Amino acid sequence: MTGVERDSAFEGSIPKLYEEYLVPLLFEPYATDLASRLAARSPARVLEIAAGTGVVTRRLSSALPQDVSIVATDLNQSMLDMASSVGTARPVTWRQADAMELPFDDETFDAVVCQFGVMFFPSKSQALSEARRVLARGGVLLFNVWDRIEENEFAEVITAALESCFPADPPRFLARTPHGYHDRAAIKRDLELGGFDVPPRMDTVAARSRAESARVPALAYCQGTPLRAEIEARDKSRLTEATEAAAAAIARRFGPGPVDGKTQALVIAVDR
Repeated sequence: MTGVERDSAFEGSIPKLYEEYLVPLLFEPYATDLASRLAARSPARVLEIAAGTGVVTRRLSSALPQDVSIVATDLNQSMLDMASSVGTARPVTWRQADAMELPFDDETFDAVVCQFGVMFFPSKSQALSEARRVLARGGVLLFNVWDRIEENEFAEVITAALESCFPADPPRFLARTPHGYHDRAAIKRDLELGGFDVPPRMDTVAARSRAESARVPALAYCQGTPLRAEIEARDKSRLTEATEAAAAAIARRFGPGPVDGKTQALVIAVDR
């Protein structure tokens, strides 16, 4: 498995841990934000890409009128299986799909939405071009990405802790991928390469990440994301040790619990 493939692999026990820990820890406030922004546009046909375990899908199914169609896709069928098992307020269509080559006709949707997925695409401009292709004229692409790791406290602390565990070859997944695509000029350039000729609107949105103990974010990041594969690639027997080191580092910084850290993201909207 290549580094790019490993960074995008949400398999095994990851979907369950992701839904149980990461969704309430990180994703819920941003999902609510995206859903409210999209509801203000009154779309009739919505495509979600990189839906994960469905936190945005659930918000959309509640925020949008019953007659709005919602198709939620993800590269990883295991994530969609988890999303489907959790369920939504009303029926949606779940479909496995690669954002690099969407299986939909041109101009099929009024809105394409993506929460914290663009960072994982091997070619950002190609995926953005596909999003534009399936958008109807006058439609909107709405997505968010994490800001730099220094603005996201738990991720920064955990990355530093793992550097002490593996000094010769520290796992850099969090800095490289989730927090590696925040440069506004680069995002604008990729949108232009993807065919968008209207300037995007970019907002900075901060939130708080809260958990009952320091162990929760350590477990969420180290075992509920592809960071797990990166740790295990170095030494599979040290996953528990790495998780405990991350928990200890969070406890030193924020106390043993409850813990409360800053998160920050960019929200991008661009019209077709």
